[in-house]
Amino acid sequence: MTADKEDNPDSTSVSLPHPDAPAADASATLLERLADKLGGRASEAVAAVYGKPVTVDGVTVIPVAKVSFGFGGGAGRAVEAGRTGDGGGGGGGAEARPLGYIEMRGGVATYKPIRDPWSDVVLPLTALLLGTALPKVVRALRRRH
Repeated sequence: MTADKEDNPDSTSVSLPHPDAPAADASATLLERLADKLGGRASEAVAAVYGKPVTVDGVTVIPVAKVSFGFGGGAGRAVEAGRTGDGGGGGGGAEARPLGYIEMRGGVATYKPIRDPWSDVVLPLTALLLGTALPKVVRALRRRH
């Protein structure tokens, strides 16, 4: 699973363990290598996507992001009728999402969240519809019994 950065600059190159290594060792080694690579890439992603603090006309804006990581791995060994097999694998990922920004103006810092228009409109509208319709549904069901 080695990738050439010249062919794909966004790829992460991870060398595989030696093929003769036991599956459990190979899986652990691969997982450790992935964690090292992805951990470094996540901080790069935050800087690349959200940038560094910016100051214009005495106002400084500092981006705020949420970074999540996930990793998993496994190994197995099968012994059947004179045949032995080892297997293993692992993987992981990282995500960085903007949450908002801190605005510093005149010595006062204010956090400003980035709002999701769907949650600002859909959730209140759903709650309103449920609040209106649910009592009517409950009354109609009680009448049937």
